[in-house]
Amino acid sequence: MTLTEEKQIAKPVGLGVIGWLRWGWRTLTSMRTALILLFLFALASVPGSVFPQRNVDASLVARYYANDPVKAEWLDRFWLFDVFRSPWFAAIYLLLFLSLVGCVLPRTLAHLKEIRRKPPAAPRNLLRLPHHDEFTADLTIAEAAATLRKRRFRVETGPDWVAAEKGHLRETGNLVFHVALLVLLIAVGAGGLYGYKGNVLVVEGDGFANTVAAYDRYVPGASVSAESLEPFSFKLTDFQATYIGPGHEKVGQPLTFSATLSVKDAPGAADRVVDLRVNEPLDVNGTLTYLIGHGYAPVFKVTDGKGQVAYEGPVPCLTSNTSTYESECVIKVPDARPQQLAFLGRFLPSTLPVGEEWISVFPGAANPTVQVWPFAGDLGLDSGEPQSVYDLSAHKNLKPLGTMTVQPRPLAVGEALDLPGGAGKIEFTGVKEWISLQTTYDPGRMPALVASIAAVLGLVLSLTIRRRRVWVRMTDGRVTVGGLSRTEGSNFTDEFAEIVASLNPRSGVSDDR
Repeated sequence: MTLTEEKQIAKPVGLGVIGWLRWGWRTLTSMRTALILLFLFALASVPGSVFPQRNVDASLVARYYANDPVKAEWLDRFWLFDVFRSPWFAAIYLLLFLSLVGCVLPRTLAHLKEIRRKPPAAPRNLLRLPHHDEFTADLTIAEAAATLRKRRFRVETGPDWVAAEKGHLRETGNLVFHVALLVLLIAVGAGGLYGYKGNVLVVEGDGFANTVAAYDRYVPGASVSAESLEPFSFKLTDFQATYIGPGHEKVGQPLTFSATLSVKDAPGAADRVVDLRVNEPLDVNGTLTYLIGHGYAPVFKVTDGKGQVAYEGPVPCLTSNTSTYESECVIKVPDARPQQLAFLGRFLPSTLPVGEEWISVFPGAANPTVQVWPFAGDLGLDSGEPQSVYDLSAHKNLKPLGTMTVQPRPLAVGEALDLPGGAGKIEFTGVKEWISLQTTYDPGRMPALVASIAAVLGLVLSLTIRRRRVWVRMTDGRVTVGGLSRTEGSNFTDEFAEIVASLNPRSGVSDDR
């Protein structure tokens, strides 16, 4: 052999493309990788409950931006306000799905073969097994087989031996658990593909129709069109909230929220009254509408400098203090003349003066008032730029009307504020309440529920059932019994002793089970 030939033999051979693909597939489909991905999947879901999500409540995200815009911008770069739509969450989801498929299919085929396979014949020397016993008895093969069958063993007999086995349900439960996880992932994917979510704010007395244009925020699945929406509608006739009253250490905490809806399941259908409560959604052919929030909508009447009513109606306020429901609202009056008007409002449900300030001491509307700060100028509605109905900070051309005091005297219901310079007046005429709703359609909801139940049952089977084998050999009146547990860490000693006692007629133990 030449030196060149020796170098060629010693040179290591690379895996190549096919080899690396096989290695990657084996690594991805290993049980260790599946467990790591399952842990990462659960860990990646945590930010979805820590940070507000746009598809649940966009107003909370907007408030997060208002309180800390720099931090909010960085969080948004990492999709932490849209966790379940982020590319990194989708990557974990798809890798977990592929890993489970690669784990489950080969194990299922192997398990089916194992179930059809007969228990192996008895070893020659049963006394070498971890569990063994020997006694003298006039025991036949048929009697030993019948005894083991009563204990729900699968039995196979030979010339002088009986083989028995049970515990296959352990692996069955394990496979059911993993198949259920696959079904759960498919159900979640189907919900994201064919389902949709929408958020809307509705004031008492107003209605809602389940159309794309009616939503404040609408998040459709990839295969959802406008025609896919269930054609129901409703009117919010009343909303009631109760709170713990004075004299209790938890005064002000909410007790009940209830919205009364007049619902039409389809155009032309008869009205039905629905009492909508938290965690008790409106269900119209699988489309669920949840009550997720509420607040106050004070009613105003704005008269401009020409004496014309330029605005009249309720204005939803965003809650700034969840314990007392102090709220902030913005009123924009683009039709006012000779100049456009705008107002900042601070709504106090139960007003109490404290020195030169006013605060709310209770979330219920026991003594509602509104503090108003008026502005005049160009609202910029003709610029084409989108603007928030809850914010005036972007309007640079608005000027304060009069002296802007930190704590203006609040207006009670029926009182009015005359604007300086004859610009008009604003009157506080009443109080309504609003509710925020989330409408969802998820075709994978029921399959996901069934898969979750199956996963729990499969996990229980895999944790509680033990795989074990028993052999009985009869030679010249001597009965030798051997046992083997195929589940690591399980205790087979007591059950094996019971089996031996039931096989031995002299023990006096009945084999009826």
